[in-house]
Amino acid sequence: MGRQFYRRFFSIYIVLVLQNVVTLSVNLADNMMLGGYSEVALSGVAAVNQVQFIYQQILTALGDGMVILCSQYWGKKQIQPMKKLAAASMRAGLIVCGMLFFLVSLFPARILGLFTTEQTIIAEGVKYLKIIRFTYLFFALTQILLAVLRSVEVVKIAFLLSVQSFFVNCGINYILIYGKFGAPELGTAGAAIGTLTARMLEFFVLLLFIALRERKLHLKVKDFLHTDRVLNRDYLKLTTPLVLIQGLWGLNTAMQTVILGHMTAAAIAANSVASTLFLMVKSAAVGAASTATIIIGKTIGTGNLEEVKKEAAALQKLFVVIGILSGLVLFFIRIPILNFYQLAESTKEMTNTFLIILSVVCVGMSYQMPTNNGIIRGGGSAGFVVKMDLISIWLIVIPLSFYMAFVVKASPAVVVCCLNADQIFKCVPAFLKANYGNWIRKLTRE
Repeated sequence: MGRQFYRRFFSIYIVLVLQNVVTLSVNLADNMMLGGYSEVALSGVAAVNQVQFIYQQILTALGDGMVILCSQYWGKKQIQPMKKLAAASMRAGLIVCGMLFFLVSLFPARILGLFTTEQTIIAEGVKYLKIIRFTYLFFALTQILLAVLRSVEVVKIAFLLSVQSFFVNCGINYILIYGKFGAPELGTAGAAIGTLTARMLEFFVLLLFIALRERKLHLKVKDFLHTDRVLNRDYLKLTTPLVLIQGLWGLNTAMQTVILGHMTAAAIAANSVASTLFLMVKSAAVGAASTATIIIGKTIGTGNLEEVKKEAAALQKLFVVIGILSGLVLFFIRIPILNFYQLAESTKEMTNTFLIILSVVCVGMSYQMPTNNGIIRGGGSAGFVVKMDLISIWLIVIPLSFYMAFVVKASPAVVVCCLNADQIFKCVPAFLKANYGNWIRKLTRE
């Protein structure tokens, strides 16, 4: 591939990775500040964040389905279908938001009880959840709007919003968690207020950007009020399996907390710290998958299928390099980052072991996930990825992990290996499908 391809890839990729890193830095800052405040507070917020993570995965799927379709229409330079697809995605996002808000408002303690049996942790988590649930609406609106912009290669605003959120959230957290500058010491509630303020500001700044600066789609409020049954059907047909698999994948990640949280008292805190760091480094793979979706979708839209295959081959080589670098980064930053946490020595040692395992996992994940979710799914073959994930996670990984944790009584480190085994063995079917299978699908209508 020529220089123009790599320049295009990295112009989108770098911004998306930075956005993911900064977004996750908000969670890391919450963890570090609460870890210094109280290990119980840290564990309580970690349990709530499992709910947030599943919600985020569902919204990601709703946005990704729209991006896959819209990228092909963008390749054909057809704007009106893109607006109608954006409206369908927004409606779906608001329905999910309403359902989650309803559930956490009625059953907060029961929901958190799925992740831990410690009543002190549940009590701290409920205090956090009572405030954080109000972020769900702003988060849904922002994520869907950013996905619309991403489909037309407008990505810098997402990064700028993430930076803004980071500083707003960290500033309010510092003041309200610890009670600085005469403010009350609110602990977990202070962290929730910081996140809520950041999410509200993020949404309103994005609205201003769309109203004053966005020039490709010219989005208006009325664009989200129209319904197109044909495009709605196209969107739901593509997105329903994505929502299913992303929701199950988010549930799978939450299951790590369930399994480890029922093994030892230290395991839930260790997993919280390790998974937060892992998610940050994982941003490199997530950014690669999102970039590949945009590039592959747009090229399919132009109708040049030979170019699609060349791009897929070049992208896979980039994914391997990204994986090796990501694994090395996670391995070398683990000790300096762990020194910031005020954790018991046994908890810190367990976290260190988890991070060494995840450094290896990172290499395989950085190839298979962008190949599956970026190239194959982005090329229109979502069904293949759904089937593979259902088999690998729910027929292999989860049963094996439960068996090792509760029957064999293996150590938490062995269980973490089992929980992440799919990130390695999924590389084989991903490689075979991307290079020898038929995955290119034209999804647009004339």
